[in-house]
Amino acid sequence: MKQMSFADAEYAGKRKQTRRERFLIEMDQVVPWKGLIALIEPHYPKGEGGRPAYPLMAMLRVHLMQNWFGYSDPAMEESLYETTILRQFAGLHLDRIPDETTILNFRRLLEKHELAGGILQVINGYLGDRGLLLRHGTVVDATIIHAPSSTKNKDGKRDPEMHQTKKGNQYFFGMKAHIGVDAESGLVHSVVGTAANVADVTQVDQLLHGEETYVSGDAGYTGVEKRAEHQDRQMIWSIAARPSSYKKHAKKSLIGRMRRKIEYAKAQVRAKVEHPFRVIKRQFGYTKVRFRGLAKNNAQQTTMFALSNLWMVRKRLLNAGEVRL
Repeated sequence: MKQMSFADAEYAGKRKQTRRERFLIEMDQVVPWKGLIALIEPHYPKGEGGRPAYPLMAMLRVHLMQNWFGYSDPAMEESLYETTILRQFAGLHLDRIPDETTILNFRRLLEKHELAGGILQVINGYLGDRGLLLRHGTVVDATIIHAPSSTKNKDGKRDPEMHQTKKGNQYFFGMKAHIGVDAESGLVHSVVGTAANVADVTQVDQLLHGEETYVSGDAGYTGVEKRAEHQDRQMIWSIAARPSSYKKHAKKSLIGRMRRKIEYAKAQVRAKVEHPFRVIKRQFGYTKVRFRGLAKNNAQQTTMFALSNLWMVRKRLLNAGEVRL
């Protein structure tokens, strides 16, 4: 008898599908599994001379579910025991579920070999081959990811790699996720994690892929074109003007109307950079760092932005019949 696929198993039940089930069915069909397995397999233990290792595909699927649903390692183990849909997605059975240490070790393996960037490249290569990722322009932006500011913990102190910053009249403690986004598609192609007090304008060089003809950013990037690292770049810098520079002109004056129209046009281009932030914060629930230290959190953020790219174009991939590649 032919084994049922993940999607077939779900549709076989005569009941209403939950949002989580629909989410997993869709993502199961659009994740480039073969490419990701090929990336990780050279580093994955073969399980020789002892208990056989869990299948790499199963551990990869567990890892992605942790990113999508915000599970800690212990919570992921418990959820695999408790929730049928999660076991089915991972291809696991109750008689052999990876424990929290195994789940932790898989994440550490990815961190050790710095594979999060590779995951982003594999996914973007997959999307680029299908004409979904263009490279004419880049929009840059950053968002603050909060970290625990309390010192009531085992060490009695805050994470030393996180810092405080002021935005408006409010102070925040944590880190920043800086991203470079394809101006046409809104898909993320570059990710950099820093402490929250690092100025956005200093990270632009790492957010460009080098083929852009123009770069767009908000007023926080004012003066970026004057920085030494960009002196040899031949491109258009479309940076938002500070409100004080054009609000001095009356709204109904010719100059005032023109300046506002120009800024409105710039804002329409920049709007695409907000979509990945919305996906990781609202869809994936990522509003606070989940680890200590920048390296671990940057690896997770890079993976989550890669997955956000798939989420944002999943309907187009499904409608085109792109499945299980």
